[in-house]
Amino acid sequence: MCLHNGAQSMWRNDLYFQEAIVGLNTLIDPERLYILYQYVRHTVDVSGDLAECGVYRGGSALLLARTLVKYGRGDKKLHLFDTFAGMPPANPLLDLHQEGDFGDTSLAEVQKYLAEHGSSLLFYPGLFQVTFAKVPETKFSFVHVDCDLYESVRLCCAFFYDRLTPGGVFIFDDYGFPSCPGARLAVDEFFRTRPEHPVYLPTGQAVVSKLPEEFVFLQTGT
Repeated sequence: MCLHNGAQSMWRNDLYFQEAIVGLNTLIDPERLYILYQYVRHTVDVSGDLAECGVYRGGSALLLARTLVKYGRGDKKLHLFDTFAGMPPANPLLDLHQEGDFGDTSLAEVQKYLAEHGSSLLFYPGLFQVTFAKVPETKFSFVHVDCDLYESVRLCCAFFYDRLTPGGVFIFDDYGFPSCPGARLAVDEFFRTRPEHPVYLPTGQAVVSKLPEEFVFLQTGT
């Protein structure tokens, strides 16, 4: 069903959001950016830091950082995971992207672009298999997964799920996009054996909200 009443364009009238997206260097369209903005607001008082996996040139990371400041939680850390040199090897049976895609960036360029929020940002250049191990005890309230590939998304689910605070959220950017079939497969496989279920959005994103432990207990009886 298509919307014809302007509901999909509510972001145009949100002055705070309009201010937050000025100068963003991103390929993400305003509708998806508005979802990120709203969920940062939604989880701003949930305990834990934020993470973005798949940073590219830093546009969505800048939105996340600005939103935290706008709503008084500039004390939260934003952890940024990426090779900052293009995509890692892909699985040709599951992915349409190839190794090296989105390689027109660098760690130095992204750090310069995000310099205004430098004190709250932590950068982890390299492969997820290596860099996730640098935050073994950190808890998170918000995790944005925008890494397109089956293996990368699978690693994000496996690492962050147990570190996501109840009430916190995953947002999977690539879930509904035909160009990223492996990303959806990784999410569906992972949550097939979890009590949460991905909620697909018309923007192409999917959201997973971490359930409170007592609810999981009631559901599973374990």
